[in-house]
Amino acid sequence: MAKETKTNAMRMLDAAGIDWKLHTYDASDGHIDGAAVARKCGEDPEQVFKTLVTEGNDRNFYVFVVPVEEELDLKACARAAGVKSVEMIHVKDLLKTTGYIRGGCSPIGMKKKFKTIYDETVILFDTVLVSGGRIGTQVEVKPDDLLRLTDGITADITRK
Repeated sequence: MAKETKTNAMRMLDAAGIDWKLHTYDASDGHIDGAAVARKCGEDPEQVFKTLVTEGNDRNFYVFVVPVEEELDLKACARAAGVKSVEMIHVKDLLKTTGYIRGGCSPIGMKKKFKTIYDETVILFDTVLVSGGRIGTQVEVKPDDLLRLTDGITADITRK
């Protein structure tokens, strides 16, 4: 069996001395949405987080990390980011902005370090899963380690 090639996210976790666990799933059916990923990994969707990238009215990018079945409240996101408004970036701009593609976007190891805000529920779990930086991979980490590595903060950023 071939050795798993590490992604930038995995290398950054290693470099920071953070314990993590790799989860892989079959993406050949094209189902790479967060709920499908949680199901394929056999994990609680509340514990599996997706990474969404926005652009603020100040022209800066902001990263939001929320449970896979939740949606962003853009007004709450703007408040948390300290800007007037934020909008989702176009999928076509994701790679050039973050270094990641849709379905493989991790809050860890983007091209640049962006302000990263996690839904406040992230701290309710001993570990959470986020993209490992490639379609078909998730990494399981402790929320405190994830927050520290990404200089992340928490806020109430999902729709109720």
